[in-house]
Amino acid sequence: MYYTRLIEKEIERKLRTSGGVLVAGPKFCGKTTTCMLFQKSFVKLNTKQSITLARLNPAAVLKGETPRLIDEWQKAPNVWNQLKDDLDRDYQFGKYILTGSSTPADKTEVHHSGAGRITPVQMRPMSLWESQESRGLVSLSDLFDSGDGFGWDLNREFDLEEAAFLLCRGGWPISALAPREIALEITKNYYNGLFVFEDCENERFRNKRPDVLKMILRSHARHISTEAAAATILADVRQSNERTMDPKTFDDYMEALRDLYVLDDVPAWNPAIRSKTSIRSTPTRHFVDTSIACRALGIGPADLMGDLESFGLFFEDFAVRDLSVYAGSLGGTVRHYRDNAGLECDAVVHLDDGRWGAVEIKIGGDGLVEAGAASLKTLRNKIAAKSDERAPSFLLVLTAVGPSYRREDGVYVAPINLLKP
Repeated sequence: MYYTRLIEKEIERKLRTSGGVLVAGPKFCGKTTTCMLFQKSFVKLNTKQSITLARLNPAAVLKGETPRLIDEWQKAPNVWNQLKDDLDRDYQFGKYILTGSSTPADKTEVHHSGAGRITPVQMRPMSLWESQESRGLVSLSDLFDSGDGFGWDLNREFDLEEAAFLLCRGGWPISALAPREIALEITKNYYNGLFVFEDCENERFRNKRPDVLKMILRSHARHISTEAAAATILADVRQSNERTMDPKTFDDYMEALRDLYVLDDVPAWNPAIRSKTSIRSTPTRHFVDTSIACRALGIGPADLMGDLESFGLFFEDFAVRDLSVYAGSLGGTVRHYRDNAGLECDAVVHLDDGRWGAVEIKIGGDGLVEAGAASLKTLRNKIAAKSDERAPSFLLVLTAVGPSYRREDGVYVAPINLLKP
């Protein structure tokens, strides 16, 4: 069984407008399966023999009917340079599709950025809409247009226990397709296999100690959905694990985690505020999928239900994942806002045409919804008074549970299991 992915339309569009498309993302998020829909020939660099041959003769990897899919291209980095030379000689739209679950072992082997020839596309694990676990009564696209199609719904059949399970299971296709009783175990197996590098052809990863990578992930998870500085995470690693670690080693390990597409920190949104208020530029700490953070700390649905304050931070990360997938399908991005006056916004969805919407993420309950709505209105008024930014297209409090409705003040409230792009 195959679940349709939102990224399919973007891949198709990029193939019509670029010589090659690079689909990058974490292991097991479905890159190869999705890209196989578009190929007319393919080669998978998934065995020692195929990798060795590709390194000896990278030009041969390109031979085949186009679009030609080259799976895990980074295992033979010179393929990138051969592809660039081929497109220089005979540029055609949609000739190549590359997939990668890490950056090349030696980045110096890639002698050009690919600009103008190869277009990158980021693929994330599945959102709830893609895994068919959102009913899609609330459309992000409609909110940007007018909100006229906003769906009112009591949403009584979805509870916190279900949200906790989906958060811990993650958006990995193999877990989502599995029977419920073993889905969490499959995600656990995925996490445990993330850092098995004994037979890895990438020397950069073979030199990394899995226990140290997991230490850093645990610290990152303890600071999930916050603006913790790198120095704070490093200090947490030192204190929690009673070990020394110099900043250079820490940075090297952090780069490895980013190269594996495990971390997905959200950058700050910086509207031009005409005041003395300073806009903070620190990113918020997020994961490409919240299930990785859960596994890093060894927590499950029952643990989240027993600590609703922590559940709220993990749910924020979970919601940012879905918002990022939906925003990407609309040609947009997700940012966060915080200034030195204490005003913050969990997610600002910004489209290429300049439209934006502000989202506060709350686990649910009248008090938290009211606080989220008040914060959103304060941000809207501040932007209107002190910035050249246009007014937001919508203000949304995104919850884990509860009904969807439009408040009298115009703020929308919707649970995550009713949201779609």
